[in-house]
Amino acid sequence: MVRTDHIDLLAVSDGCMTPLAPPPETMTQPASATFSSNSTNSHEFHQRQPLLQESRNNDGWDDSGNSSSGHFKMSKQTERNGSIVRIKLPPVGRSGSGESILSSFPEERIKTIVAAGWLTFNFVLSTVSLALTHERVPDPKKANALPDIILDHVTPHEWALTVSEVLLTVSSCITFFIMIVHKHRWIVFRRVFFILGWLYLMRSFTMYVTVLPVASRQYALNVCAPKANNTSPFVIAKRALQLMSGFGLSMNGQHVYCGDYMYSGHTVVLVASYLIIAEYSPKKCIILHWMSLVNSVLGVVMLLISRGHYTVDVVVAYYVTTRLWWMYHTMANNFTLKNYTTYNYFARLWWFPVFRYLEGNILDVVPREYDCPCDCLTKVSRQLFRRRNRI
Repeated sequence: MVRTDHIDLLAVSDGCMTPLAPPPETMTQPASATFSSNSTNSHEFHQRQPLLQESRNNDGWDDSGNSSSGHFKMSKQTERNGSIVRIKLPPVGRSGSGESILSSFPEERIKTIVAAGWLTFNFVLSTVSLALTHERVPDPKKANALPDIILDHVTPHEWALTVSEVLLTVSSCITFFIMIVHKHRWIVFRRVFFILGWLYLMRSFTMYVTVLPVASRQYALNVCAPKANNTSPFVIAKRALQLMSGFGLSMNGQHVYCGDYMYSGHTVVLVASYLIIAEYSPKKCIILHWMSLVNSVLGVVMLLISRGHYTVDVVVAYYVTTRLWWMYHTMANNFTLKNYTTYNYFARLWWFPVFRYLEGNILDVVPREYDCPCDCLTKVSRQLFRRRNRI
């Protein structure tokens, strides 16, 4: 029989195991676990020491997470303070078999392709929404621009819109480069595709349900195409293809349809570019982070100087983009927020099942690691070559 009332217990807190104080009547007893020969019951076992004793050697897990003896031991960096023992366990994969930490970040390329399809669909939807909205824009000859506290005190300059779009293009190219050289690029692309797709979806509705008058009468007269007074599917499809061919930029000469004010797509891309660079580029690249921030702010300022958008368009775009980005990454970086629980109110989001599908197998915060994308292309080409040989 085991005397459980005399067994010293271990308190586990913050990764440490601390033995609880023994009962007062056993404080003077010897500190060894022995069988008492003089006891009336020879089967009584008295535990006087913590269940985990301190190790006197430096054997244990090495830096690679391997154990020479095949079982858990304390590492060389084990911290000891009296009877407090901290055990540093090796990285454990999802299967719990001590796999490499890389198993926490599966590529899941199919999911990335699905997210890319989501972004493409909503980008096309936004162009269709603009093609329809153009017919409902108030006549600039009759309707004045809305009062705006900033635009009313700034002299408009058409060249500022081109400057804003050049800064947007530069920021997008840097962002794409950081994403493509990231070691976990498939996860990064998947997240960016989903967030941008969601932003384009909301923008498709906001620009259509409430149409604002053109902010610049000069822009409306010189750039905006005349109304066709016809919303047939052929006309809408032609307009959408024209907008997509110019990537939604005015400097390409294809963005000739007006009404896409609420909210600013230029601001969405500028803000999202900065958030991506700050989140997934090396922390040591502080200069890059500040340059990206200045680039985004300057791009928005140039947008307002050109009267390409109202101030409220920019404010709403900033708010929606940052809230969605921070919400998504907070959920992605906390495993408990990926499950349906009573007090997880994020689970009430309509896109929460999609989020679980995309992030369910990501078990940790994506590290800032990088490699050459050529290695990824080589692996893909090898897999395609093998499939062809099997056929």
